[in-house]
Order: sequence, then C-alpha cells, then structure tokens
Amino acid sequence: MKPKLYIVSTPIGNYEDITLRALRILKECDFIICEEFKEARRLLANYKIQKELFSLNEHTENEAANDLILKLLEGKSAALISDCGTPLFSDPGHLLVDLAIQNRIDVIPIPGVSSLLTALVGSGLNFEKFYYYGWLSPKKDIRRKQLLDLKKRKETIVLMDTPYRLKSLMEDIVKILGSNIPCVLAFELTKEKEKFYRGNTGNIFKIVEKENLKGEFVLILRNK
Repeated sequence: MKPKLYIVSTPIGNYEDITLRALRILKECDFIICEEFKEARRLLANYKIQKELFSLNEHTENEAANDLILKLLEGKSAALISDCGTPLFSDPGHLLVDLAIQNRIDVIPIPGVSSLLTALVGSGLNFEKFYYYGWLSPKKDIRRKQLLDLKKRKETIVLMDTPYRLKSLMEDIVKILGSNIPCVLAFELTKEKEKFYRGNTGNIFKIVEKENLKGEFVLILRNK
C-alpha cells in the first residue's frame, strides 16, 4: 500500500468539535504522531481510540522525523495531530511534511478547527483582509520593536501568545500602539469560559489587569 501522512485537525477545547472524517482517519491509520503523549491520550480516550503513539515536538522533531518517514515508507499510514487545533499552525511538523513530500508520501490534510478562524468570525471586525503575525517575541525589547513595525500596518492584525504573557502583551500594545485601537480578545475559545471581550486596547487592558485573566487567547487589532 502507498504510504500516507494525514494532517488531522482536532478540537481546540470542546471535544464535540471534530469531524466524522477525522475520527475515521484516527481509527483507521496505523499509528498517530502527536506533540505530547498526555494530551494525545486524553483526546483519544474520549473517542475510545487506541493507537500506537509517537511523539514529535519542537524538541524532538529533528531526530524523530527521519525515523517516522522510514516507518511510513514501509507502506504505513499515520495521522499527525497537535495538542489542539490544526497541526503545523504555530506547531511542529513542518520538517516531517517536507520529508514526506521529498519521499513521495501522500500528504493529506483533514480540515477542522482553527483558533484563528474561530476568533475572527466571532470578533465582529472586518477581516476580508487580515495580517496574521502570530507569536511576538518573549523578549520585551524585541517585542516592542515588532509592535512598532506592526503600527505601520493599517489592517486587521491577529496575535497569539501564551496565557501567562497576556497582561504584559496588552501593556506593551497600549504603550506602543495606543489605547484607542479597536480590539477583540477571544478568550478560552470553545471552552466553558469562552468569552469575546470587545472594545479598544485601553479598556481591554484594564479588564485583563482587573480580572487577572490567564488562559488560551487570540488577540485581534484593527489598526486604522
């Protein structure tokens, strides 16, 4: 059989947000490639799926990718999943996919949930054209320089970061971009505490500070 690498999107929080096709592939493939065993086992247990798991994350990808390609070249099929959402989107796996293409292994995306589109469609902002910047630098000086560069872009901008950096990110945004930029904080998407905070950068920063918000988020700015 011809080897196949499926790139399978999984829920970003609510386990009901998975496609029938994704479930079928996870059940039928020979093995599953995941970021972290703990997250993958929790996900698969919810769907009563048992599969051999192999880890591939930002620390192991260079070493693991070649071994996984050799397994696929035996005529196997594998599903690549991330801890949540769409693989490769701010997640490892790019080297594995590159090697699969070089070795003429079929790469088949199984579409599904993406935090980016979920945040945009719920934001209420115009996003016919938007600029996805993703993760700013954790280093304050570099981050502020990046924000100065973003200040020149007059469009909808999408940012992401870790939960514990939300407050410092908002503080820098207010300092560099100002407090009157239209802004939406998409917080804990698809989970019980999901909430869209809409307003401007100044009042959303005050909310983040007052409520000490910490959780998964996507931040959308509308530079004028």
